[in-house]
Amino acid sequence: MKGFDPRWADFPDYIIGITKEIWEDRKIATLHHYYSDDIVVRSPASVVVGNKDVIGATMATLAEFPDRELLGEDVIWSGTPEEGMLSSHRIISTATHLGDGVYGKATGKKLQYRIIADCHAINNQINDEWLIRDQGAIVRQMGWDPAQYARDLIEREGGPENCVQPFSPANDQPGPYKGTGNDNEWGAKYADIVSRIMNADMAAIEGEYDRACQLAYPGGVNGYSWGDADRFWMGLRASLPSAEFRIEHQIGRDDPMMPPRAALRWSLHGKHGGWGVFGEPSGADVYVMGAAHAEFGPWGLRREFVLFDETSIWKQIALKTG
Repeated sequence: MKGFDPRWADFPDYIIGITKEIWEDRKIATLHHYYSDDIVVRSPASVVVGNKDVIGATMATLAEFPDRELLGEDVIWSGTPEEGMLSSHRIISTATHLGDGVYGKATGKKLQYRIIADCHAINNQINDEWLIRDQGAIVRQMGWDPAQYARDLIEREGGPENCVQPFSPANDQPGPYKGTGNDNEWGAKYADIVSRIMNADMAAIEGEYDRACQLAYPGGVNGYSWGDADRFWMGLRASLPSAEFRIEHQIGRDDPMMPPRAALRWSLHGKHGGWGVFGEPSGADVYVMGAAHAEFGPWGLRREFVLFDETSIWKQIALKTG
């Protein structure tokens, strides 16, 4: 890989390797090397600009979860070393809540949850990032309801006027990566499936998903087959029936010893105007930052992993309703 340290065999090896170095090997100082000084890291909860704040947030997380592990399930990527590469890294994280922090007083609870991180890298350095943790799964394992956690967080951050504002186009910061992925057929196929579902063509699920598909959804929810897929996507869309759905980024890949697969980053932006997974319609303006991975087999979409941050959506609703 031109411009990258020769010890990395390929781009997935680089992404998985530096993640382990930073978090598990405690080489947090390598962030000075691996992350650019003015990196923009967007998560549903906030926008962080600059490597110093990233390092501070990393140390705060490790103080709260000192035994945290990040197990790389897959890296779906596009681009070239010369022009820059975008990785969509799906992770299973395990951790024990041993320190006080953003999740409150230490509970001693053992956690397991997924993350999808999209990172742009060039010349051995990451300079743009989109990060989604399954906050709904995290807080539920600690005994919180996501809506209750969001309201409590607003108070702990100083109330509605002073709290950290969730990520939206209004507070986004421009970064160097302007790409939209690649034109591989599997990325295009998955983008078409999700777009059809978001446009109320729920029959796309039976038409495109394997009847024995395995599903992983926000809140640590695992499901199987068409009914579970229908309930998830229907519940989300019903909550935001008039919101604009956009595919922000799409990648498809065919790799040796791997099924055809796809990674999407997408958004829903509009009014919380319907009954669905977010309760009574509030009229709040809501921005959902979502990510999804899919694997395909001989009978259609066989595995699907979707993430968004439920607590950030509830925070936006609570800021509207009080």
